[in-house]
Amino acid sequence: MVGMTAIAFVISFVLFLGGLYLFGIAFDVAEAWQLAAFAGGLIAVTIAVMIPVHVLKRVDDL
Repeated sequence: MVGMTAIAFVISFVLFLGGLYLFGIAFDVAEAWQLAAFAGGLIAVTIAVMIPVHVLKRVDDL
């Protein structure tokens, strides 16, 4: 289970950093893509937090 936890951590960390990056570039992209970039960042950060809080809790119980 340690390997699965490490993989989940790496995936969560990459999603979190990618979401922050999308937040940052949301104001620099063309106006038509600002909402998509910001919403993508919001979704990525949400999933990054959801993985350790909800998914790994259930995996550790097995």
